Formats: sequence, structure tokens, C-alpha cells
Amino acid sequence: MEPLTSSQRFLNACWQKPVDKTPVWFMRQAGRYMSEYRAIRANNTLLEICAQPELAAEVTLQPVKRLGVDAAILFADILLPLIPMGIQLEFAAGEGPVIYNPIQSSSDIAALREVDPYESLSNVLEAVRIVRKELDGKTAVIGFAGAPFTLASYLIEGGSSRNLLKTKQMMYSNPQSWHQLMEKLVVVITDYLAAQVASGAQAVQLFDSWVGTLTLDDYREFVLPYSKSIFTSLQNTGAPTIHFGTGTALLLPLMKDAGANVMGVDWQTPLDWAWRTLKYEVAVQGNLDPVALFAPEAELERRVNLVLNRAGGRRGHIFNLGHGILPNTPVDQVKYVVDLVHAHPGVA
Repeated sequence: MEPLTSSQRFLNACWQKPVDKTPVWFMRQAGRYMSEYRAIRANNTLLEICAQPELAAEVTLQPVKRLGVDAAILFADILLPLIPMGIQLEFAAGEGPVIYNPIQSSSDIAALREVDPYESLSNVLEAVRIVRKELDGKTAVIGFAGAPFTLASYLIEGGSSRNLLKTKQMMYSNPQSWHQLMEKLVVVITDYLAAQVASGAQAVQLFDSWVGTLTLDDYREFVLPYSKSIFTSLQNTGAPTIHFGTGTALLLPLMKDAGANVMGVDWQTPLDWAWRTLKYEVAVQGNLDPVALFAPEAELERRVNLVLNRAGGRRGHIFNLGHGILPNTPVDQVKYVVDLVHAHPGVA
């Protein structure tokens, strides 16, 4: 087939259409492992970068220029929409996100403010516009947001948590408050993602990073209706949607029911098994182990080819990691993977 632009290649794969090469991008492809990013980060906090559209756009574009990936994912953080909701958020050195006023009661939930993304998140939307204009349709632009469950877990725990004790306590002992919180988050996330598409994002990814901690029954009752509401609303935008979580092998059929066009597959789940489980009815994204990027080239090549072979030559595979790029990952190794994937035959 005729050569495609990176943007066409990525979007075709999202819709399970023919591609000339397997498209490839990486979660956390903009970040600490790149010297270009570290130079900017030396003088700016993460939130300061996100607050300056020109800087956020520059960081977003760095891996496109350096690696030749087929999509640029907006440099932002999943917790940004919580700030205009009234949450006091800080990224503490060595500790990750810290929320100083976590949700502890139904009155705390009632106090959460509605969010107009065009006002309180205008910096993010402007970054999307800059990136889209700079790439001029050649490389796809991906927007994203955190899923309701994952954002709720941060809100309730006050930061990261190994066992999500407080989150599950609310689900089990105060389901009314849980559903009240999730309903508020659905509105914020849906409006935010729709605004990103309106500003130039050509696809959007919903990160449900911690949903793998749930049982099937808990996911079905406490999460699925809210994720499904978001994906249903986003169908009106015309942009393909991607759904990703970790530790989600057994949850994949239920997550598919939420309605995304592309299912992210973590590195612990064989790609062929996952796609078969999904009945080949959606595209799949993944799923190299991020630590494989530290392996010798011969071993890295073997693992990349294993993922590509498990895709089976079917339409609808987007090569990615099974989670984000780790700090200190050798940039040359990441570029090597891009070149390997692009050298693999396309899917006509």
C-alpha cells in the first residue's frame, strides 16, 4: 500500500484499518529519561510546566523529534482537573502527588466545584492547539485524562496507596457517597476530554491506573457504569478512544464493555491471549515490559518481535509499552524499538 503519514498510520490502527507499518508510541515518552526534558525540568516544577502552554507543548514534541514515534501524547498530569475542583495538590520530591484536603465525607464531595475546562484548564487546551499546529497533521496528537476510579482513589487516599484501603472502605461502607463522587468526576472528565478533542486532539486515552486492584464484581458495580458513560459521550466527538489500566487481564472483557475503540494491554498479559479474550472486536495497544528497554539489543529485539508476532498480522495493533517509560531508560534503546517496529511488515 502507499506510505501513510504517522498520523494516518496511528488513526487507521485505532479503527482497525490497513496500515503500511505498525504504529508506535510510548506512555511517558516525554519525561525524565530525556536530556531535553531534564533541562526544562531543572528550572520548573511539573505543575509549572503544565501551566505554561508553550513549555508543555515543547516537552510534548521532544520525543516526536527525537524518536520518530507516530503519536504525540500531551504532556500533562492526570490530577490537573482536580485543582479547579478545589483540591490542594503538590508533587512532593520523592513522594509523588500529595493532596492536602482529601475527601473524607459526603460534605467534602458536595463541596467539589464544577469545572469549565475552557476556563480553568485553558492552559492544557492551548498546549494541545500548539502541538496540533506544529505537527501539521503529520503526527497524531493524543489527549488524555485519569479515569473516575483512579482519580477517586487519589482524592480519598490523599496520594498514592498500595492497597487503596480508604477507597475501598468508602465503596463498601458508604456506597452512596462513592456514587456521588463518581458522578461528579464523570462530568469533569467527559467535558475535559471533549474539550481536548475540540482543541485538536485526534484521539484520547483514559488512564485507569489502579483499577487492577478490584475484583470483577467490584469493577462491574462501582466502576464500569462511569467509564462507560464517558466513552459513550465521547463517541459524539468522532475521535477514537483508548482505555488503559495495569493488572487488568481478568478485567479486560468488562473494560471492553465500557466502549473504548482501543484496549491497552499491560506487559504481564500476553498480547495474543488478550486480543483473543476481547474477541478481536477492538484494537489493542501494547505491550512490551518497560524494563525490556534496559536489555541488550539482541534480547530487546527478541522481545519486540514477540509482541509483534503475537499481534498475528491483524489490523488494529498499536505498539506501546505495557506501562510508562521508566526514569533512566536509555534513549537510544527507545529509538531502537521505534526503528524495529517500523521495519516490521504492515497490515494491509
